Amino acid sequence: MKLVIPEASASWIAKAIRRRLAARRHALQQGSTSSRRSAEHGFTSLRRSAEHGFTSLRRSAEHGFTLVELLVVIVIIGLLGTIVAINVFGALGTSNVAKAKADIATLESALDQYRLDNLTYPSASDGLNALLAPPPGLPQPERYRQGGYIKKLPNDPWGQPYQYVAPGRKGPFDIYTLGADKQTGGEGENADIYSSDL
Repeated sequence: MKLVIPEASASWIAKAIRRRLAARRHALQQGSTSSRRSAEHGFTSLRRSAEHGFTSLRRSAEHGFTLVELLVVIVIIGLLGTIVAINVFGALGTSNVAKAKADIATLESALDQYRLDNLTYPSASDGLNALLAPPPGLPQPERYRQGGYIKKLPNDPWGQPYQYVAPGRKGPFDIYTLGADKQTGGEGENADIYSSDL
């Protein structure tokens, strides 16, 4: 079956197509002219005319931020800062306790080395300073390791020196710190940390 289009209809369709193509060509030329003009002025405009129903998609460089926009941004930054501060300060307390435990373990190891060389732990009066230099009255000073058993005595994370007692609560000695509050007892970061409890 053949589709027969009357000659008058065919010429009308051809004219409609030509008009459509001409309108498109004209629109493309207008678009390239306006974009060329925009490029000459140093920016690409994203504005459309109000008669076509488009509004400005890009803020003009002359306009600043409104007060409401600035307040919203400041509030958001404040909330984010608060969340970060809470997480950082919470982790800081646990990291201080972990550092104190690591320091105590290092001092315990140095005391064990001292005992291997000198056959006894330092007395309470000699304290942890016996790890740096031979204490007076050491029975066999020639057995003391040259350079000591530790380079420097650390302070606890709260700035206080570690305490040494001999004998300890559960063994020959105890190394301890009183925690953040620098007083006996307490919980959490304020709790006393003893080597015999580790």
